[in-house]
Amino acid sequence: MKPWLGDAEAQAASAAVLSGWVAQGPKVAAFEDAFARRVAALHAVALSSCTTALHVALHLLGVGPGDEVVVPSLSFIATANAVRHCGAEPVFADVEPETGNLSAATVAQVLTERTRAVVLVHQAGVPADVEALRDLCRPRGVTVVEDAACAAGSTYRGVPVGADAELAAWSFHPRKLITTGEGGMLTTDREEWAVRGRRLREHGMSVSAAERHSGGGAVVESYLETAFNYRMTDIQAAIGLVQLGKLDAIVRRRRELAARYHRLLADVPGLRAVRDPEHGTTNYQSFWVLLPDDAPLSRNDVLARLVERGVSARRGIMAAHREPAYAGHPRGDLPVTERFTDRSLILPLYHDLGEADQLTVVDELRAALDLPLVSH
Repeated sequence: MKPWLGDAEAQAASAAVLSGWVAQGPKVAAFEDAFARRVAALHAVALSSCTTALHVALHLLGVGPGDEVVVPSLSFIATANAVRHCGAEPVFADVEPETGNLSAATVAQVLTERTRAVVLVHQAGVPADVEALRDLCRPRGVTVVEDAACAAGSTYRGVPVGADAELAAWSFHPRKLITTGEGGMLTTDREEWAVRGRRLREHGMSVSAAERHSGGGAVVESYLETAFNYRMTDIQAAIGLVQLGKLDAIVRRRRELAARYHRLLADVPGLRAVRDPEHGTTNYQSFWVLLPDDAPLSRNDVLARLVERGVSARRGIMAAHREPAYAGHPRGDLPVTERFTDRSLILPLYHDLGEADQLTVVDELRAALDLPLVSH
C-alpha cells in the first residue's frame, strides 16, 4: 500500500504553515464539515487517530471498569486497546468466513449482562451487516460502535458506510485510502456527542483554543471534566481536504485493480479472495486472499518467497487474542478467526500499480502454489 500524494497536498500543507495557524483551527473545522458530508453523517469530530476516536466514542457511552465490549479478535490490536483504555474488558467474538466481519450470529454467542457495546469493524473496507447486529443489540441496550478505520468510500445498502451510525471511528493513517499522515475522525448522529467529543479532545476546555484566539477579547476558559489531548493539526487537515477530493477516483481505481486480480486468480483451486458482500461494496482497502488448505507451502513460506522475489506482500489480518497483551482474555471459540490469520495474505494494491507489476505479483503467487503462470 502506498498513499496517493502529490503537489496539491504539498501546497496545501505549505499554505497551512505559511498561514501561521498550524494547530487545530479553521482547516480542521473545514475538514470535519467536508468529511461529514462525504459519509452522510450529521456531525464529525477530527482527532489524532482512529484509536483515539474509538476511545472517545466508548468514553461518550460511559464504558468503564466492570463493563464488557465485544470486539473481533481479527482486527488490528488498536480495536481491543481502545476498550482497555476505558478500563473495560474486551471480549473476542468470531467472524464470518465470507467477509472477515462480526455478525449478529457470532456476537450473540458472547453477549452477557455486562456487555455495554459492540465494536463492529468493517474489516479491510468490507462493509459489515450493521442492521442485523443493531437488531440484536438494541433490545439489550447495547450500542454498536462502528470501527470504519478502513472503510472510507465503501457502501452499505446503497449509502456510505457509517451514514446512520450512532458512533463511527475513521483512520487517516497512510495505509488507508486517504491519509493525513496520522489522524482520525469520529462521526455521530447526535449533536451533544459531537459537542462533548470536541471538548474531550482538547483537555475538557469549555472554549476551544481557536475560539479563544479569534474572539477578539479576553476569554478565560474553564475545564469541565478530565479529558485528553487528541487534537488534529491544521496542517494535517489541509492535506486531508485535498485527499478527500480524490476519494472517488481512488475507490474507482482500486476496484479496477481488484477486478483484474480476480480475473487472474479465478482458476486457482481453493483460493478465495476478498469480494463485495451482498449488502454493500468494498473500497478494497486491502486485497486479501485466503490460501487453499492443500497449498504446497505454508502462508509464512509463501509470504517469504514473495518477499524474496521483490513482491511486497504482507501477512493477513492479525488475531489480537494470540498476542501476549491479551493472553487469558475472555473470548468465544474463534475457528474462523484463526483460519483467516493463519491462511491469509495481502497482495500489493495502490493507486498507480501498473498492469505489468500486477501480473508479476500473480505469477509469483502462482509459482509459490506450483501452478502455471499467467500468459502475458
